[in-house]
Amino acid sequence: MTGATQEDSFTEHYWRDPHAALAGTRETCPVREVDFEGGRTWLVTRYDDVRAGLADERLAKDWRSSLPAEERASAPPGLPAPMSHMLTSLDPPEHTRLRSLVTQAFTARRIARLRPRVEAVAGELLAALPEDEPVDLVAQYAIVLPMVVISELLGVPEIDRDEFARLSTVLIDECPEPELERASAQMATYLEGLVAAKRAAPDDALLSALISASDEGDRLSDLEIVAMAMLLLMAGHETTAVFITNSVRALVADDSARERLARPESAPSLIEELLRWLSPALNASLRFATEDLEIGGVTIPRGASVTLSTGAANRDPARFGDPDVLDPDRNTTGHLAFGYGIHRCLGAALVRLEGEVGLAALFNRFPRLRIVADPAELTYRRSVHVHAPRTLPVVLGG
Repeated sequence: MTGATQEDSFTEHYWRDPHAALAGTRETCPVREVDFEGGRTWLVTRYDDVRAGLADERLAKDWRSSLPAEERASAPPGLPAPMSHMLTSLDPPEHTRLRSLVTQAFTARRIARLRPRVEAVAGELLAALPEDEPVDLVAQYAIVLPMVVISELLGVPEIDRDEFARLSTVLIDECPEPELERASAQMATYLEGLVAAKRAAPDDALLSALISASDEGDRLSDLEIVAMAMLLLMAGHETTAVFITNSVRALVADDSARERLARPESAPSLIEELLRWLSPALNASLRFATEDLEIGGVTIPRGASVTLSTGAANRDPARFGDPDVLDPDRNTTGHLAFGYGIHRCLGAALVRLEGEVGLAALFNRFPRLRIVADPAELTYRRSVHVHAPRTLPVVLGG
């Protein structure tokens, strides 16, 4: 089999069954080049290598950092604005400055205070669903719950939330460059107007707090505020929506695991194991080598892009025994579902809360929930970062 054929085989296998494809690569070629996101990237799949890479300062988020100093100033950002100003595209000191402005809004203590509101939203959404006819759990629950929560946290009007969900899906899924640029421009244009409106009439939501911090001298530009809002809206609902959708598929056939959701003392350990097992974000966003470096015995040349696979790392048998088994009693310490290092997911506590509350509310209210689609007929999002069905038809009662 030729190298090209092997590569084509991996790529197609990945779109069909990413966990199996990543496992095969981790076992036979743990650091290798593949075609992802429209270009070549070095895919890293072993736990130790991925964890080390997530904290390696030689792997930059801004691709311009890999260029010679004399070329950086004139190089284009590589992503449309404001995406190029997101935390996920920045390195210190810019990353440090921007992250510090929002960290306090996402502490575990602050997020815990949201529990009553998340419970109320989940209850309202579930009460509105029919029990005896098929509903799409993705569109009518998994996406809506986190979108409502993050929109309220930021201060986005209810009327605009469906459009935000559509645009963020475009920005995260693999799509043609013109479509990506259009979606980015549309979301940015709206958010620019929202920033102006909040500046004129501030409220107690996070977006107004960011504007206030900027006005008080923290040197946050309007472009940076828009970029931060865009990132929080996208990441604030996409990860949770994928997590809830895939968790339902796992739990619907596991009575003992579902029972843990009803017990406050056991639910958190189940959520951590689901996070490890499912890895809502299968791969971290691209990094770029600022110098020649070695990963797993392979030399990565300066300027090359690197994809650190948290999904592959979380199922590495060298780190977790029987990794393909969902075991709520296992020690999940060190799982990389939220990354590691300075770029660790800012909203980890929020995802945990929404996942636990959303799943518990669903199965406590509808213990006989069943999926009514043939698994072979489900269609999946084509994304390097997430793997989830586009729709999940279920009957809640009966």
